[in-house]
Amino acid sequence: MHAVDPFSQSRGGTLSQFGNAILATAIVKCWPLLLFFTAWATAISVISHNVHNLGIQSTLLTVIGTVLGFVVSYRTTSSFERYNEGRRLWSQIILASRTLARTVWFHIPESLPATPGDKATPEERKARVIIEKKTVINLIEAFAVAVKHYLRGEDGVYYVDLYHLVKYLPSYALPAGIPSASVVNIADLSESPTMRNSESEQFEVVSTEQGETPAATGVSKRSLQLPLPATSPRKTVFADAPLSPRAGDAKKSMDREKGSSIVMSEDGFLLPARMPPKYHFFDLFPFSLLVKTLTKKGKEVKGKTAARMRAKLRSKTVTHNLPLEISLYLSSYIAANQSRKTIDAPTSTALLNALGQLVDALTGLERILTTPIPFSYRVHLWTVTILYCFFLPFQIWPTLKWLTIPATSLLSFIFFGFLVAGEEIENPFGYDMNDLNMDHFTHNIIRNELRALTAVPVPDPSVWAFSTYNDQIFGRTAPDSDDRITPHEWIQKGVASMQAALSVV
Repeated sequence: MHAVDPFSQSRGGTLSQFGNAILATAIVKCWPLLLFFTAWATAISVISHNVHNLGIQSTLLTVIGTVLGFVVSYRTTSSFERYNEGRRLWSQIILASRTLARTVWFHIPESLPATPGDKATPEERKARVIIEKKTVINLIEAFAVAVKHYLRGEDGVYYVDLYHLVKYLPSYALPAGIPSASVVNIADLSESPTMRNSESEQFEVVSTEQGETPAATGVSKRSLQLPLPATSPRKTVFADAPLSPRAGDAKKSMDREKGSSIVMSEDGFLLPARMPPKYHFFDLFPFSLLVKTLTKKGKEVKGKTAARMRAKLRSKTVTHNLPLEISLYLSSYIAANQSRKTIDAPTSTALLNALGQLVDALTGLERILTTPIPFSYRVHLWTVTILYCFFLPFQIWPTLKWLTIPATSLLSFIFFGFLVAGEEIENPFGYDMNDLNMDHFTHNIIRNELRALTAVPVPDPSVWAFSTYNDQIFGRTAPDSDDRITPHEWIQKGVASMQAALSVV
């Protein structure tokens, strides 16, 4: 769950807004450290007051504190640059999607020239062009949705917002540009009305005429076992679902020729568009320290910390670069229109430039994910910060006395707050509270705009420009004035009257 603004009025009442605001702050992630150093400062203060004065000179406080402040500031700034770059690249995807869709819908003619041997009527050819254009615009939406899942490391196309947009496309064997995420935990999806919590029920091919099982189609099998659809009317055994449903559709057609059919509900196995890992007690310190060990041993550990750890452990898994595949099909559509001679050079250039912007944004987003902050720099910064806060009570006790406790807590919150905030926004494409709301980009902006674009035919300027409501073309009067002239009246007045009206300042 993440929002553009945690204080947004659309997110519930005042209490809910306050809770979202607290969850979005750094204190939620660094409170164990704050608690530890507060207790440590309390112990030093009690010992110094009752047993022995442990105070030391504050020279290190001045020297190291200044350097540490600059370094922490640089770390946070570097992370924010990545966050800002990710937002800029998503703006580029939105811009390119708008440009590409507008050019396809407006500038590619709906009438195809007849070719030798083509017996289709002009109406049929026009219908084919409209289907092509609408399919391409759907692929533009699919590109943005695929980028969203790709950045989150969510493999495949089995998602309700993606599957039906690309299920008909043959698959390219492209390597992934970023690591794959963890295997989906089916137990976490048990609340979905279309999913059943069962890992033993698998997809199986059922032959209707022959007893043999159709051969594999070359699609690599995954350990992901998709559960039986909850809407299934009877107990049915399924086989492993293919990595790509497009490959599965090809297999289905091949099996049908052999007299076989795949018993599969098309929508029953689709995953939700958003699958944020839920909070679990393993996300809390000190239980979070056990996540790495348990995950490496193959134990099923829930929570956000475990989800991030599984994603790191699966860094060698190869997934299809679906956004890049979609860009190839968009490029093939442009090439087909160039071959048909249905678009001129400027239109072709505009289409190619918009497509290039999409691929450029994808490459930039991959660069952000595959270029982490160097490990040695991160470890050294955390080590220096911990040592600084560790020795802080010894240095400020002679001056502040019992104020050492709140002072240590405050300074620890400042330093560790910046560190954890920097690590959170370093990868802004996940499900954290402060991550980019990519679902808003794909669903509320791109999808709705593309559907609004194709909801009506291409506007004809000979219709809307000469509307009777366009009655103040050359007017300088107030909107409520009765001195209004329609376009047809201006035509009757002639060009001289128009020029005279234009000359009035």
